[in-house]
Amino acid sequence: MKGKHIVLGITGSIAAYKACTLIRLLIKAGAEVQVVITPSGKEFITPLTLSALTSKPVISEFFAQRDGTWHSHVDLGQWADAMIIAPATASTIGKMANGVADNMLITTYLSMKAPVFLAPAMDLDMFAHPSTRQNLDRLKAFGNIIIEPQSGELASHLIGKGRMEEPERIFETLADFFASHQRLKGKKVLITAGPTYEKIDPVRFIGNYSSGKMGYALAETCAAQGAEVTVVSGPVALTAKHPNIHIIHVESAAEMYAATTGAFPKADVGILCAAVADFTPATTATEKIKREDDTLHLDLVATRDIAAALGQAKRTDQKLIGFALETTNEKEHAKAKLAKKHLDFIVLNSLNDKGAGFAHDTNKVTIIAKNEERVFKLKTKSEVAQDIIDYLCESFD
Repeated sequence: MKGKHIVLGITGSIAAYKACTLIRLLIKAGAEVQVVITPSGKEFITPLTLSALTSKPVISEFFAQRDGTWHSHVDLGQWADAMIIAPATASTIGKMANGVADNMLITTYLSMKAPVFLAPAMDLDMFAHPSTRQNLDRLKAFGNIIIEPQSGELASHLIGKGRMEEPERIFETLADFFASHQRLKGKKVLITAGPTYEKIDPVRFIGNYSSGKMGYALAETCAAQGAEVTVVSGPVALTAKHPNIHIIHVESAAEMYAATTGAFPKADVGILCAAVADFTPATTATEKIKREDDTLHLDLVATRDIAAALGQAKRTDQKLIGFALETTNEKEHAKAKLAKKHLDFIVLNSLNDKGAGFAHDTNKVTIIAKNEERVFKLKTKSEVAQDIIDYLCESFD
């Protein structure tokens, strides 16, 4: 559970007090918890109590203040590793099953990318009513997780039967779920991210527009899958969230080469996502270059090729993934790089695709392997990272 992002939904049930115990268990295990509560839920437990436990403001309304500041249910859906609704009343279950988005909790559920767990809380007659059963069956079909307490068997994404299941059991179910879905557990993953800066003088450099967002998204996804992740990062304005991510900060292509080649022998997987400069100034001025003429001549020399070096050094038990950002003849250039650098597969994106490439929060990629191509639509970089890591995990199966 360490480093997991959990959205906890609380609805209007007498069992709402049990959410406090669940929050304590999750936080003690290292999770980060964001509470979303319905208006009726606040009648049973105060947001102040929940906020004190989570160290986060409780979200209830769409707008945080009267100045127009609003809570983004979409952002919550992308942030979370799981959503738990405990307690879940018959009313909330009915709204979820039928898409009645009349409060912040339901809109968050409808935007959720992560698994959703439910802990129903109602009397037995309500739970047994055909309407409730039909709604639960619909939610089960949607992929939401079911534990029948009497049998103890995991059937889908619903916890409890009538009376809300105890917080300890809900926590155990969630922990077991994450443990069984950590496909990279025990793996060491090395990722390069961001740009490199090649110094011209003490105040100027040659660089590029890479933000590092794609590399850091890959790191978070790998860590969530149980991997121990090392990121060799060029200069970016980003930080890693997951505690299993170790950052090695570098600036130049030479520094990135040294750090990456030094770390790769201990890695199971290398993902080369950084935008490394192909050329660097032959000499670096020790003082700021003054403007004396209308032109300035710089001699550039090639940097050392990180992908080629790792491809040559790669063992049979290692995987190596490259990236290709192209503007013309995209697939031909990517396939040539795949073969030349001895990569297991390469991720191609093109600056000709709107919303792809540097600085964007989205990307559109094609995964190219020796005998296969998979084309993906435009997605957020977090979603693209999941697609790439899913493909990687398939290669281990």
